[in-house]
Amino acid sequence: MFDDSQRSERWRLLVVDDELEVRRLLEGIFKSRGHEVVLVGDAASLKQSFAGPAPDVVLLDLRLPDADGLDLLPQLKETWPDTRIIILTGYSSIDTAVEAVKKGAFYFVEKPFEPEALLLLVQRAFEEKHLQEQNAALRRVMSKLTSGATPVFHSQAMQAILRTVERIAPSDVSVLITGESGTGKEVVADLIHALSNRSKGPMVKVNCAALPRELIESELFGAVRGAYTGAHVDREGLFRQAEGGSLLLDEISEMPIDTQTKLLRVLQEKEVRPVGGRTVYKVNCRIIAATNRRIEDAFREHKLREDLYYRIGAVRIDLPPLRERKDDIVPLAKAFLKRFASQAGCNVSEFTQAAIDRLLSHDWPGNVRQLENEIQRAVLVCEGTQVDVNDLSIGLSESESSEPQPKLTPLEDVERNAIIQMLRETGGNKVAAARRLGIGRQTLYNKIKQYQIPA
Repeated sequence: MFDDSQRSERWRLLVVDDELEVRRLLEGIFKSRGHEVVLVGDAASLKQSFAGPAPDVVLLDLRLPDADGLDLLPQLKETWPDTRIIILTGYSSIDTAVEAVKKGAFYFVEKPFEPEALLLLVQRAFEEKHLQEQNAALRRVMSKLTSGATPVFHSQAMQAILRTVERIAPSDVSVLITGESGTGKEVVADLIHALSNRSKGPMVKVNCAALPRELIESELFGAVRGAYTGAHVDREGLFRQAEGGSLLLDEISEMPIDTQTKLLRVLQEKEVRPVGGRTVYKVNCRIIAATNRRIEDAFREHKLREDLYYRIGAVRIDLPPLRERKDDIVPLAKAFLKRFASQAGCNVSEFTQAAIDRLLSHDWPGNVRQLENEIQRAVLVCEGTQVDVNDLSIGLSESESSEPQPKLTPLEDVERNAIIQMLRETGGNKVAAARRLGIGRQTLYNKIKQYQIPA
């Protein structure tokens, strides 16, 4: 007996059949289980529906008053390549069934059919389509992570993280991703979404550090017209935009504390009230948060509420900096090289051993993002087929450098080291580093010049 009581997916079906009784029967079977059903009775009406959203499954009668179902199959597959098509007919033959499958049909069903058997068949078609979409999304994310090359991670740390992602992604558990700037937190969030049951829904992202304090609540929760100066229209808010999908709250520790309080209430009650509004809206999205701060520091500096942390950090993924997983440097560098050489249309294909040694000896304060930018630059300046050490902009370590280091007092030395560490944690972002150091941007620039800090 078919039982879809535990299923949360809502199927979109298109029924194409000239018999009114069959259309009504199929509508009753699927609508009673909460699925969306569109009914058409001929080929002309079918073609009009091509401008609308793609259905998950089409139930197509073989004989229509104005067309042959087999003749419609190629156009259906071209218009909706991912849609599964099930042929329904009262005039079956083995040759017809074989031809239908060759033209792209998922299955061939004879009339009269058993409703339970048809339900199982449609479920199989939907699951195959969903799995294909999930795999395609996974390939896109992994391609982004490794720049189009085969996803090879030699470090045990990254292999363990990918295993964790694979295990937790299908659930709706909230995830907190921590790590220095440039380690790939956003890409891991994309991977979690791509592998989740929400992969068909939107993946909405917001950088909490980039939003002005006075606008962050309206951006997250929405706002009604006239709620504040400049609010000329109603704003839906990111929580409602992420309905059925995932919401990435990047740099969540930079969100104002009072907004964190309101966010906690939204997560607990699963509903939002737009700024200046009276209507409350239910929300249904998975929360993925990220921060480049150490959690202990965020607590101590009152940058992150502990109760919010326990709400969003049901699962915590800590991404190690690139300097702690040097086994990944060369595979990633080769992946970036392949990608940027292809984009530039040049035949740069490998690194010299000297260049590899330089890559491995560098500390990579900007992590994977810095490595990616470095390889892109190297491809553009390289004049041969191999990237050599002279094509790299990363310098020698201080101990290897022939340039004299500035003579500093003990206090200046402490200040210089603090600036270097903060630039490392922010991936070289001077604006963010200045803010976290509590100094002005120009002051930071002056200090970098005074202390001869490589920028």
